[in-house]
Amino acid sequence: MTSTAPGTSPSLAEALAAGTLVLDGGMSNQLESAGHDLSDVLWSARLLADRPEAVVAAHLAYYEAGADVAITASYQATFDGFARRGIGRERAAGLMTLSVDLAREAARRTRAARPLWVAASAGPYGAMLADGSEYRGRYGLTVAELERFHRPRLEVLAAARPDVLALETVPDTDEAAALLRAVRGLGVPAWLSYTVAGDRTRAGQPLEEAFALAADVDEVIAVGVNCCAPEDVPRAVETAARVTGKPVVAYPNSGESWDAGARAWTGGSTFTAGRVRAWREAGARLIGGCCRVGPETIGQVARAVTAPA
Repeated sequence: MTSTAPGTSPSLAEALAAGTLVLDGGMSNQLESAGHDLSDVLWSARLLADRPEAVVAAHLAYYEAGADVAITASYQATFDGFARRGIGRERAAGLMTLSVDLAREAARRTRAARPLWVAASAGPYGAMLADGSEYRGRYGLTVAELERFHRPRLEVLAAARPDVLALETVPDTDEAAALLRAVRGLGVPAWLSYTVAGDRTRAGQPLEEAFALAADVDEVIAVGVNCCAPEDVPRAVETAARVTGKPVVAYPNSGESWDAGARAWTGGSTFTAGRVRAWREAGARLIGGCCRVGPETIGQVARAVTAPA
């Protein structure tokens, strides 16, 4: 999706090859700041059905702040998850498609004259469980079982024609392998982004091994990390670039910690636009934020990306 005339803008892969782009920030924190309750197990995906205009407004805030790429509100949108809320497959597929349409609508409404892109989010299996297991991985499922879980939703998202599929917050290599198999033949490129702790996936595998899985996958146009501490980004970005030779995506959390017992964020933010230069030097070509990173910070990132070297 672009805000310019159809056919006049580069593909996302072409744009990443030419320079650095800005990704948006956290969808959930932007919706919560607007007063929306996300305590439901569907998280922000619930608003696809209940308050679609709120999703458009959240995307628009990031585009207006300087983001070039918006990630859809489909992170927890799965057939299984919707079924638990009594939503049938046809309606669920319609809501997944709507997530892409809403991001496109926001791009149409923005005042920006630059090209804009839409990334369709596909979160890990653990996001559907809504029990924090996406930060652990190791669900007790085989790669084949995980592929069967992911493929139907990816088919629906791909049919909505986003610019890219965001395979994000992946905690371990088994799920990465399943996702990489599931995107084959869909006709839409993808990026693969791990959630990490230090130099390992959340499940404890070395990042060199994790990124190597995507090195020769033609569908994958970028690899990287998200939903991690800002301090973990430089080393992970360098590893991803070195192992795969692909552009790298980096969108960490604010640096605050989530207290599951209190259901609250603690500590202070360590995400600053001053870190952007180091991430770019390490190989990052698509830079944004994840949890607790809002439009104001994304605006600072955008200014840092466009500032003279």
